[in-house]
Amino acid sequence: MTTALDKIFEALASGPRRQILAYLSDADLTTSDLVQRFEMSAPAVSRHLSVLENAGLVTSQRRGQFVHYALNRDSLVTSLTGYAFGLCPVGRPLKRESKAIAKARAPKVDLKSVKG
Repeated sequence: MTTALDKIFEALASGPRRQILAYLSDADLTTSDLVQRFEMSAPAVSRHLSVLENAGLVTSQRRGQFVHYALNRDSLVTSLTGYAFGLCPVGRPLKRESKAIAKARAPKVDLKSVKG
């Protein structure tokens, strides 16, 4: 079973896909826009975009006859930050502390006052 994080790392393993992400960092682009920037066919660019979209790194939206692709910033940042905190010797204890803070701040339920 492939996890979401596995899909992200698989997508990021390709140089052209990382370049596509860089192009999408500040602008929504179509497949045609991207084909002009690479020495590869439109179907090859489409396959790369499909892998990126399947990993949740880009989103697509049809506008008229064109499909525009955009960077999905939330997915990339959240996934990689969570991964880094899990591995980082400094981040791991901070993440545990953050969970403890959240648990301490969670509303307490008084079971005596709950009628069932």
